[in-house]
Amino acid sequence: MGPTGQAGIVHTCYPVDKQFIVAAQLNMMALGEASDDYLRGNTKSAEVIDETNAALKDLANTRPADPSLTRTKLVLRAMFVEYQKAILAESHHHSPGQHIFRAYGLANFAHDLLVRERGPLAKRGCDVSPLL
Repeated sequence: MGPTGQAGIVHTCYPVDKQFIVAAQLNMMALGEASDDYLRGNTKSAEVIDETNAALKDLANTRPADPSLTRTKLVLRAMFVEYQKAILAESHHHSPGQHIFRAYGLANFAHDLLVRERGPLAKRGCDVSPLL
């Protein structure tokens, strides 16, 4: 019991947090593979856009309880949107540069956020190393 006679609050990695981590990991891997195939000329832009839409939908269906994971979710969503804009621009013979620049900046921001919160999250049972 705490000093006020109430039990202390114990923070844990909730199943919704773990669901977000898995969903983010799987979608980043799938989009990475689709992007590699696109860059090699083995797939069309529409397939990468479909993969991006699937990733956005999957992330929208997660509700992490941890504030740092919620922030990461928002940053990843913005990253996927910018990447999708880059693929659309490229498919219409426009420069994708500004969108790629933003997507990579957002990816770095998400990475830095997770690195900073890695220790506290690990203490609560959330392993974010698959996202790093």
